[in-house]
Amino acid sequence: MIKVSETAKTKIAQLMAEEGFNIGSDYVRVGVKSGGCSGLSYELKFDHTIGENDKLVEDDQVKIAVDKQSFLYLVGTTLEYSGGLNGKGFVFNNPNANRTCGCGESFSL
Repeated sequence: MIKVSETAKTKIAQLMAEEGFNIGSDYVRVGVKSGGCSGLSYELKFDHTIGENDKLVEDDQVKIAVDKQSFLYLVGTTLEYSGGLNGKGFVFNNPNANRTCGCGESFSL
């Protein structure tokens, strides 16, 4: 399961509306790809559709599409949002990560 904090949900709804997406019918696509200073990095974007290799997760009315391979890396993760002067933006709190980089955008297992 992937969780979405209340602050992340609020920011997702705002950004989706600004980009022409609807939180009620469209998806937040999260994934993992090779790269970053720790070996793997997170992807986050909006999508109108899901594919046959996607797993659909819903938390607090946010629909999350994750490809099945990335899902294995993201089980138990909470997507949070940190705003303000020292905020980092969206943050993945991933209990599966053994090591993360200083910016929090990449990790290793």
